[in-house]
Amino acid sequence: MQPAVITFFAMPETPSHHRRIRSFVLREGRLTAGQQRAFEELWPQWGLDFVAGEDLDPRRVFGNDHPVWLEIGFGNGETLAALADRHRDRNYLGVEVHRPGVGHLLLRVEELGLTNVRAIRHDAVEVIAGLPDGCLDGAMLFFPDPWHKKKHHKRRILQAAFVEQMARVLRPGGIFHAATDWEDYAQQMMTELSAAKAFENTAGAGQFAPRPDDRPLTRFEQRGQRLGHGVRDLVFRRL
Repeated sequence: MQPAVITFFAMPETPSHHRRIRSFVLREGRLTAGQQRAFEELWPQWGLDFVAGEDLDPRRVFGNDHPVWLEIGFGNGETLAALADRHRDRNYLGVEVHRPGVGHLLLRVEELGLTNVRAIRHDAVEVIAGLPDGCLDGAMLFFPDPWHKKKHHKRRILQAAFVEQMARVLRPGGIFHAATDWEDYAQQMMTELSAAKAFENTAGAGQFAPRPDDRPLTRFEQRGQRLGHGVRDLVFRRL
């Protein structure tokens, strides 16, 4: 099953003869009145405008030294908001390009009275490249676009270069947690992460992890379970 929203860029545009492969299709829906208000009233407080080359040190962004977790492609933000509400002693940075999803997250932040969330509406790969070394305690990639046709597998975000960037921005002991309901993508994730010397599999070599109790069960995942789609979790620790 493929998620309804594809939520992040893989690489910036380059000239056509050197064009990089993208891992996204941006389906930009119309904003609801509430989401529009969120951008007008809430974005200035909880949103971050990405500027290439500008300092993205989370300690500066949040104004404290609490642990920082990143969610890559947060969709409508329900998982991110739930985790931030559950762990108010952590900071959560979410990256998403889909405007309605960002607006929805901002509304949830307001509703729950959260102060530990910041949202960036930009290319996730560029955002990660702009983060300082070892600044994250955890990173999450839940149900990325599977690009299920074999000829499109090269568009998947979790490739060797992405894993290298995760190793750079995670501190030693930090966690990278991915989840997918596409079996062949899960196997590719396992192969790429297992090959990285900077990570160890918390479930044991070649093993998928049980769904951590801390990962909220989304409506998307519940629907997949009803349809008989299995979900694979991969939880790797930065060495």
